[in-house]
Amino acid sequence: MAFLHQQPQLCLGLDIAKDTITASDGTSTWTIANKRRAIRACLKSRKADLVVCEPTGGHEGLLLEECLRMGIACHRADTLKVKSFIRSFGTHGKSDAIDATMLRAYGRERWEKLSLWQAPDLDELRLRALVRRRQELIAIKGAEKNRAKAPSGRDLAASFAAVIEAVDHQIQAIEAAMRELIANSSTLRQRAAICTAMDSLGPIVAAKLLAILPELGSMTRRKAAALAGVAPHPNDSGLKRGYRKIRGGRPDVRSTLFMPALRAAAGHGEFATFYKRLIANGKKPMVAIAAVMRKIVVTLNARLRDNLLPQS
Repeated sequence: MAFLHQQPQLCLGLDIAKDTITASDGTSTWTIANKRRAIRACLKSRKADLVVCEPTGGHEGLLLEECLRMGIACHRADTLKVKSFIRSFGTHGKSDAIDATMLRAYGRERWEKLSLWQAPDLDELRLRALVRRRQELIAIKGAEKNRAKAPSGRDLAASFAAVIEAVDHQIQAIEAAMRELIANSSTLRQRAAICTAMDSLGPIVAAKLLAILPELGSMTRRKAAALAGVAPHPNDSGLKRGYRKIRGGRPDVRSTLFMPALRAAAGHGEFATFYKRLIANGKKPMVAIAAVMRKIVVTLNARLRDNLLPQS
């Protein structure tokens, strides 16, 4: 991940909608069309050192591309962090102008710790889209199964069965596309090989991790655990030593790692010994499972960083 090394002279906050972008430089706010030409003209006229925006379902794509093309540092901020930042000023109102102004203030205050947006690999983008679609299909399948179990669903059993069968075919097609994409991409193929060399991870789990946690291999062990949402956060005050809990991060990573951690709890895989040692030391089973999840992420991060395939 890249960061700025000196304070930006001019920071722009941009609140992005489908058709418009509201911008703020700290002294004034204005609105432009969310079109390439308008964005290019805005960036050229203001000559910003740092642009801060939020993810908006892909509507920020043109802005990110233009910033990259013009060599302007850009940070795509975490929405929850920005909301907390805004509330810290006692601001409860919401408008495009307020959001743009606060995004600019967020960039000015936090610039040293803001990772800069970098163009992702196209194969990673495709893999992410496939993984997201697979998750949507699994959710649809689960919903149909639940409806079929309801008393009112008995008369519609054939309809539910047909939909479930169709969704199963789509899931199989998506998984085949994921395997083909990884096999045809030298970068993804190597990273997937490192992941699947870990005894606890299969090809689908590896693909999901590469899609939803592409930063693996570029972080410290603590940052990897925190981003995956498996880092225990302290809850201390004065002499009190509270119960540490895992929270934050990306929930999809935790759900992906849960089954490999359960496999270790069942005595299988390379982390089974680690789990048994934790239980022997008095850790609760759920705490030990969370520790195994963290161990998997930290180990994967190190192996991907070193481009290391374990020796068999």
